[in-house]
Amino acid sequence: MSTGFIKVAPEVSEAVSSGQGVVALESTIFTHGLPRPRNIEVAEEAEQIVRDAGAVPATIGVVGGVPTVGLTKDEIVELSNDDDVIKSSIRELAIGAVNRKNAGTTIAATSFLAHRAGIKVFATGGLGGVHHGASENFDESADLLALALNPIVLVSSGAKAVLDVNATLERFESLSVPIVGYRTNSYPGFYVAESGFTVPHRVESPEDVATIYRTQRAMELSTAVLVANPVPVEEQLDPTGLDEIIERAWAALEEQKVSGQAVTPFLLEFIRQATGDASLTANVALYRNNARVAAQIAVALEASNGSK
Repeated sequence: MSTGFIKVAPEVSEAVSSGQGVVALESTIFTHGLPRPRNIEVAEEAEQIVRDAGAVPATIGVVGGVPTVGLTKDEIVELSNDDDVIKSSIRELAIGAVNRKNAGTTIAATSFLAHRAGIKVFATGGLGGVHHGASENFDESADLLALALNPIVLVSSGAKAVLDVNATLERFESLSVPIVGYRTNSYPGFYVAESGFTVPHRVESPEDVATIYRTQRAMELSTAVLVANPVPVEEQLDPTGLDEIIERAWAALEEQKVSGQAVTPFLLEFIRQATGDASLTANVALYRNNARVAAQIAVALEASNGSK
């Protein structure tokens, strides 16, 4: 199936049409976020977690310039091993028609493509948001606006650790994007369970999230529902010294004059090396957990649709 220039895998389109729960999964986590060969292992594991919970996984990426919803195993391997793979946000999607490159899709692009394909739930790791110094350099992730324009349930473990969390939360409020804590009153801190900020609302079950989403759609609101799902405490990164490591990461970035889409990967790689891979372990743990919760929400959402 294709939707305009977008290719949708038969399994995904059939699941959407039949009312089966589907979970979108982004590709930048394995094209840019994780080292080889762990990137392929985690991508395949996330899909299996979704299947085990009774939903259909739809890993999204760009293959040879074509936005693809529901990558095959071979396509995941191809993108994971491509040394020239680029990162695609929404603005790059149409450029693929000319450059024909493979690309990992960001949260912005993945949410857009998922919504176009009829998928209601999306699992990711950490959100993009407002960078430190944005008041001067206007460095804000395209994820923010995309989540104000694409009505999807997004399960994440908070904004990425290198971002200005307070400013990110303020921007989501300005954009009228609701944030609910999944069995928590604290906004997650990505690698750690608590960022030091609270969430305005708390939910206790996948059914609660399904109810909120259905109500938003009934009111024809265009915004996503952000489900803040913390990394399990027993799997979080040791918070001790994390702020100091992040400060050193920013200093290194400024010294090396890294900019644009390379900023976040650079900072996260610095943190990985500084923590001896402990941050990578926490990242994988929170992603697994988010895939599991997202699948439960997708199943609950379709069950509630069927009971109307």
